[in-house]
Amino acid sequence: MAQEPSIPSPGAELWTGARDSLPMLVGAAPFGLIFGTLAAPSGLSAAGALAMSLFVFAGSSQFIALTLVASGSGLAVILLTTLVVNLRHALYGATLLPHVASLRQLWRVPLAFWLTDETFAVVQLRYAAPDPSPHKHWYYLGSCLAMYGNWFAWSLAGVLLGRSLPHVEKLGLEFAMAATFTGIVVPMLRTRPMLGAALAAAVVALAGRGLPYKSGLLLAAAAGVTAGVLLEPRKVGP
Repeated sequence: MAQEPSIPSPGAELWTGARDSLPMLVGAAPFGLIFGTLAAPSGLSAAGALAMSLFVFAGSSQFIALTLVASGSGLAVILLTTLVVNLRHALYGATLLPHVASLRQLWRVPLAFWLTDETFAVVQLRYAAPDPSPHKHWYYLGSCLAMYGNWFAWSLAGVLLGRSLPHVEKLGLEFAMAATFTGIVVPMLRTRPMLGAALAAAVVALAGRGLPYKSGLLLAAAAGVTAGVLLEPRKVGP
């Protein structure tokens, strides 16, 4: 008689989620460090930079906000731009909703706040696993806490390092984040719509990299979504 597989405990799921996020932590570390060092040159105080990492917790939006603050942009422009950049999280949330819909608000609210590109990449694989574990949301939480703590710690290190060692941002450490995102995206490019969306976004991002207010990123996101929708197969008939 075959023995039923053991179900991981909540603590085991929590630890596994944090452990599986380790490559993402390494990739995010220099990104957080650079953000911290750029805060003062951009006109943001140390307290403001750390508060942003605590209450915004969105690397790409934080960098764009810093750029807009440094250029003297108004609050409305900053809010609108960061909102558009973060709209992709609505797609992440929609993908994970069937797996967390039964959880209480006490769970869903913090998990939604802590959801990042990196956490989505590992968590959606865990939910796709065929095992019947009822504690997969603890895995989700483990990844979230690891990413959140890592981001704040490296932001703090960047703020402190920026005060004692100027021009750290010129070392090119941000390449690690680009490599991390490449590692996340490339394995997902399995279908024609996904590949078309990635190519369209890349072309538009390169063509619009000199546009003001980082608007090239917004155009790239729109181009990627449009290409993906256009390439999505249509059902014929009922």
